[in-house]
Amino acid sequence: MRKRVTKAIFPVAGLGTRFLPATKAIPKEVLPLVDKPLIQYAIDEARAAGIEEFIFVTARGKSALEDYFDTAPELERTLRLKKKYDLLAEVEKSNMDSGAIAYVRQTEARGLGHAVWCARRLIADEPVAVLLPDDVIDAPGAPCLRQMVDAHRETGGCMVAAMEVEGAAISAYGVLDVESRDGRLARVRSMVEKPAPERAPSNLAVIGRYILTPSVLDILNEQRVGAGGEIQLTDAIAAEALRGGRVHGFMFEGRRYDCGSKLGFLQATVAFGLARPEFRDELTAFLRDGVARADAAE
Repeated sequence: MRKRVTKAIFPVAGLGTRFLPATKAIPKEVLPLVDKPLIQYAIDEARAAGIEEFIFVTARGKSALEDYFDTAPELERTLRLKKKYDLLAEVEKSNMDSGAIAYVRQTEARGLGHAVWCARRLIADEPVAVLLPDDVIDAPGAPCLRQMVDAHRETGGCMVAAMEVEGAAISAYGVLDVESRDGRLARVRSMVEKPAPERAPSNLAVIGRYILTPSVLDILNEQRVGAGGEIQLTDAIAAEALRGGRVHGFMFEGRRYDCGSKLGFLQATVAFGLARPEFRDELTAFLRDGVARADAAE
């Protein structure tokens, strides 16, 4: 019987330089997308997939991120006294049970693979999920990680979320070298980190959702440096496949927003705002007026 995926790693040690100067004072992961910080979307997705233990790989300057998941007695008391029970319920969703969350420091910025490796001592002989909060996935049905966990019960091994990317943009991603495809699953022969478009083995790009076997963490122990002089997680997963381990790409249902970029963050803000009934009509009118003004100015 395959072990359940009940632990998840959240690599959140980055400096968020693309969002300076805002991230000089607050972690990028707590920037609000409408009225919830980016990290809350990742936590909600993990909870929906059955995750019970949450491991954050952090760095200096992330205390606001840690405080976000703590209780806020004065705020909660005030909301209760003022009978603002709807807001109280939203605030309480961000609270984490004692012992459910752990923090590990990444003292050097050495890549995603290194960040995951930093959490190795909290992972036993079990599969573990990895979620990158920068990737916000709007999945109207089951959340992305839930889709993956359901598929993983059948496949076992490693699994990465994948989407089709065309043209020169493929060079910004880890790319799957596919052995075969069956519906939403692709059996992976290998993976290439940020290839030149003409050398990309496919148009299937890896995005920030993973399910890893313990053997991938063993491979990360080798501390091999890859693209950009960093320890790449995709290199470790590729090595697992080359050593005979099962690795699958999973083409999830939903739309991914790259909230690690300003444009992606703006796109997500508009999309999630339009999805809220209380904002939809006025926001739609505002956007139409803005587009009309921009067209008239050209």
